Formats: sequence, structure tokens, C-alpha cells
Amino acid sequence: MHLIWENLIKNLTLLWIGDFKGLDEGGEEYELAKAVWEAIASQTAAASDTIPSAYGSRVPNIAKDRPNVSAEMWSFWTLYLGPVLLRRKFRNIKYYRHFVELVRLLNICLQFEITDAEIEEVRIGFIKWVRVYEEIYFQKDVERMSTCPLTIHALLHIAPGIKFCGPVWCYWAFPMERYCGSLQPGIRSRRFPWASIDRYVLEVAQLTQIKTLYNVVKELSLKTPRGAVQGSFADPTYPSCILLPPKSRADPDPSQLRSIAVALSTRSGAKIPLVNAALKNATVEEWGKVRRIDSDTGDTMRSCSLGVTAEDTRDATYVRYEMLVDQNARHQKQRAKFELQTFYGQLTHIYRVHFSEPCPALDIEHPTSYILAAIRCCVLLELAGLDIHFYSRPGALDVIDITSVQSLVGRLKDTSDHWAIIDRSGVLARAQWLGEDDE
Repeated sequence: MHLIWENLIKNLTLLWIGDFKGLDEGGEEYELAKAVWEAIASQTAAASDTIPSAYGSRVPNIAKDRPNVSAEMWSFWTLYLGPVLLRRKFRNIKYYRHFVELVRLLNICLQFEITDAEIEEVRIGFIKWVRVYEEIYFQKDVERMSTCPLTIHALLHIAPGIKFCGPVWCYWAFPMERYCGSLQPGIRSRRFPWASIDRYVLEVAQLTQIKTLYNVVKELSLKTPRGAVQGSFADPTYPSCILLPPKSRADPDPSQLRSIAVALSTRSGAKIPLVNAALKNATVEEWGKVRRIDSDTGDTMRSCSLGVTAEDTRDATYVRYEMLVDQNARHQKQRAKFELQTFYGQLTHIYRVHFSEPCPALDIEHPTSYILAAIRCCVLLELAGLDIHFYSRPGALDVIDITSVQSLVGRLKDTSDHWAIIDRSGVLARAQWLGEDDE
């Protein structure tokens, strides 16, 4: 995929800024004004503040710091930032649509699993995309032949390559580069670096065999066990997550308790007065972070109301969550019809509600804990395509079970009052290299 990130995307951006091998835009109007491109580059650099570090390294200013933009950064910019930052920037919308179609096809190529029908869609899609590319940038002019390098023709071979070898993540260069990076600590001698690497690879292989043979993977792991954080709390009834400090020493205020009571009332079906009476005998704690431990990604989500964040900390408070919504809520005489829907919002509070004794009013027969998340939802606007949503204002406060919180999401400022939500889960889920010991 380096032919995409290190060649095709770079060449497209050079064409857009009028800096591609001395060529102008010919009979088209695809070039962006210098001020427009500088604004896009500046927004790119600023976007990292509101995108969690779990999404990858910071993307620098792509206008002023191009040599330091890696293939991984170009990938993230193309798939997530570009479709938002380039909206309404071209003088003719056909150039933006052409770019978005490229991103859509790349999203299919990067899927963990891909069907025969999708492979055929990629094949036909790239044929059409290359034809439009030739019309826009080549313009059937021999003097503009340099706009059609080998990497453009290579797009036509992606679908057959997937058909023959499988999804691109099976054989692309990123895992090999990561593996080469893992070998660097093994170089202990500048005079004999190759001997050091040989010994390191041999010892790692031996250790791997011992782990497998004697089933001691965790005991012989050279990395800190995932989730091992001092002061953390794990509840056996919530195996998918752990709570992380800070932990508030103060009791929740009355408004917070009311929100918790409403959530417990919805969960148990009990009336609010009964729930309020039960809460008086319960322990309510507020925590600052929660970490998912039931997946390889292991997102750590932060509450925006508890704890101190450093000036350069990247925002990890916005999340994706799911709730069952009654489609017949407005029709009281009709039977409830629940459907699972996806929502986005800012995590404001994390609560652990512990009942140390049975509580018949809430159908609690033994000591029980509930871990709840209070989330200020985002009121979504139109769907921008590519699984990218926009919002302009916060909405209601939802207090839900922590298991309904799916993952971290990022945000990208689009206009003065609109934000785009960057979600790497769902349609835009990616295969990721986690290293050999992250099992």
C-alpha cells in the first residue's frame, strides 16, 4: 500500500497546489489557492489535539513539514482527515467527489475480510477512477504524460492481487517494518550488528517455543501485563473493562444522583422513589478513566469532569456507544419495538454503584455492583459518507451501562460551529499490527 500513501496521495496533493513537475492545471480547475492549502495544513496539525493518541501519532503540518510525514500519517490523513478538510475547498465539486471515491475504494481494500462481490466492486471502481483521473489530470495531452506514473496503472492490479493473495493486510509492508523496528533493541554491538540481530532473533524464537511448549505465555511475557495499573478496580461481573484512577473522594452531587436513579429505574423497572430509597444504602463512587480489556485495541476512555490533564494531552473523552431505542415511543398504544442504534458523545462521569445487601425493590438478591457511564450525546447532522458524521451542539445526558460504550472516537473541526466525528470502528475498522507479545 506504500504505492498509495508515498506516491499517489503525495502526487495528488502536489497537483492540487500546482507544484507537480512544473505543470499547471491545463484546461481544468483543480488547483487550490495557496491560502486554502495552508489553512488545510494548519487544521491537519491542530486536529491531533482532539483525536486520541490510540489513533496514531500526530500528523504535522503537511505544507511546512512534508519530509517528516510518514506513510502511516498520509494514510490517516487520506482516510479520515482529507474527506473533511477538503469539503467545499475545490472550485468544482467533481474533484472532491473523485478524491472521495478513491477513499471509498481504499476503505474496501483495507477491510479485514472482503467478499468476491467487493473485490469486483474494487476492480470496476478503480477502472472508472483511473479513467476520470486521466480526464482531469492527463487531459489527453502528451506534454502532461508525467501525471500518469506507474503507480496510477498499478491501481488496476489491486483487485486481481486481492483475489489471488487475499486482503492487503496479509502482505503489506507495515507489519514487516514494525518487525524490523522490534529488532533494533537487539543490536548491542556497533562493530557486529548482524551477529547481535542473529542472537536476538534466536533467543526470541527459543523463548516463544518455551512459552508454547509449557503454556507459560503470561509468566514469561517481557511486557507489563495489560490492565496492570496501580489503583485500578476490576469487577468480575464486568469482565470487559477495568476502572482506572483518579477516584473522587467526594460523593456525587444531587443532580448526578438523580441521573443515576433514572438509569437504575429504567434498568429495573422500579419507581424513582424506590430507587432513591435504595441509593441511600448504596455506595456511589466516581472514577476518572475506564479501559476496555476485552479486545486487542484496549481503548482507555477518560471522563472530562475528573482528573487533571496536561496541556499537550490529546482528547480521549469522546466515545461511541449503543442503546436500544423504542421506535414506537411516540405512540403509547403501540407495542414497544426496540432497535439498536449507535450514538456519539462526551464521557462526563464514570460511576460505580455498589449495593452491599440485597435490595428487593430493584430485584437485587445478592451484593451487586453497577458501572455506569454518563455521556453528553452529540446531536448529529447529515451523514457525510464514508461513515463520517457531523454535529454542531451537545444534546441530552445519557446514563448507560458501561458495557454499552464501544470505543474511543476523535473529532475534527470543520467550520466555526461544526465538528466531524472520526470513528475507526464499524465500517472503517482496520487490521492493526500489535506485536508478538500483545496476545
